[in-house]
Amino acid sequence: MSSALSRLSDEALITVDNLFDRAGGLMRPTMRFGVTGLSRAGKTVFITAFVHNLLHGGRLPLFKAQHTGRIASAYLEPQPDDGVPRFQYEDHVAALVDERLWPQSTRAISELRLTVEYESASAWNRLFSSGKLSIDIVDYPGEWLLDLPLLKQDFREFSRNAVEPARSAARSDLSRQWLEKSADFDAGLPTDETVARQISTHFADYLRACRSDERALSTLPPGRILMPGDLEGSPALTFAPLPDLPQEGSAPTGSLWAMMERRYEAYKSLVVNPFFREHFARLDRQIILIDAMQAMNAGPEAVQDLERALVDILSCFRPGRNNLLTSLISRRIDRVLIGATKADHLHHESHDRLEAIVRRLVERATRRAGYAKAEIEVIAMAAVRATREASAKQGKDRLPLIVGTPMKGEKIDGEKFDGIAKTGIFPGDLPQDADSFFQQIKAQPAGSPPPLNFVRFRPPKLERTAEGVTLSLPHIRLDRAFEFLFGDWLA
Repeated sequence: MSSALSRLSDEALITVDNLFDRAGGLMRPTMRFGVTGLSRAGKTVFITAFVHNLLHGGRLPLFKAQHTGRIASAYLEPQPDDGVPRFQYEDHVAALVDERLWPQSTRAISELRLTVEYESASAWNRLFSSGKLSIDIVDYPGEWLLDLPLLKQDFREFSRNAVEPARSAARSDLSRQWLEKSADFDAGLPTDETVARQISTHFADYLRACRSDERALSTLPPGRILMPGDLEGSPALTFAPLPDLPQEGSAPTGSLWAMMERRYEAYKSLVVNPFFREHFARLDRQIILIDAMQAMNAGPEAVQDLERALVDILSCFRPGRNNLLTSLISRRIDRVLIGATKADHLHHESHDRLEAIVRRLVERATRRAGYAKAEIEVIAMAAVRATREASAKQGKDRLPLIVGTPMKGEKIDGEKFDGIAKTGIFPGDLPQDADSFFQQIKAQPAGSPPPLNFVRFRPPKLERTAEGVTLSLPHIRLDRAFEFLFGDWLA
């Protein structure tokens, strides 16, 4: 009964928030745009490049409003939510442009308002449109999005869903300490804080190990355990799933099971529910960035785990088209973009192949998630292009290369880079058709070399005009992303 009342209360608060948002939008049209990404996908870089290209009039030929000269200006304004940290755009640009360093990843939610003044392409629309659109960019970690399915799971289901993959071949060596420590204690017997802290510490270590570059696993809820912030050490984060709980019955009073169950419910109440109600349920459109190439290199388990994460992600949305009535009382995300990042780590001949592989992953995930009604687009992209293309002669053939400055300490075939010298790398080829890729990676034996060769490159050195103005950040298909995400709002 209490959970039903809580859900009704949340829905009422969401409705009130949306009514306030829409009332403000009558005077100034505003789109709330969610940006998230799975680990290593380049979310901070994407937002920085998004804003920089609009502020500096970047080369965006497929973004119609810009290409046809209908955008008069773009500028930053104070964000509407005073209780949310501002996305530190200026600091991130300085890191990219002045220091040629990738900015630090954001570990919590942040927001930025970008306003675009434009002329509508339609004479009829120009009569009624203010010619001004505010885009509220809501930046949040992908781990928080992957927490939303927990709202529909009780502690027993959460434990089962966490323990099953932990016992798989891809994770069993990482989860051993957590599972063995949990097995040392009878979940139905009384316990104390020391035991709870030991088990939760081993569980957190397991999650961090799964996220390492070598494993590149994606489904790692609860996400705030990996980024605790001001909740570090609180009971709401000092819990862990328990293996082999009884299928029936409730937790005995004072038991380890009861303690973990209570803290899990506190986590949902204090962490997951507020994020859903205050931020996620107010979004109009969403981009999800994924580092598919990192998963491909880590092996079939990482690719399967990425698909599982996409299922969980797409299950979170309230998909569908807004109409006048529904938009007043509840928002529906009507467009979702899946951005396969770091396309600049591949030669352009493989960009379409990367896109096809990720599109196949998304199609499989949408079927499993029962997702429908919203438009979904997949784009292979690089928000900041760090390489250029070249070729080298190998016998009678020309070998396609990418050229850039690898980050200091990066290695390929035993060669260690100094972070200064440029080098050309043959990144490898993706199969021409997505089906053959999935067949190939499924048959890939353990310990075999990765299908791609890639290293992390430093951001590019930007040219400046004679007046000293820095040109916009180079990109791959950022204009396609713009057109899909909000081109229709500027029509």
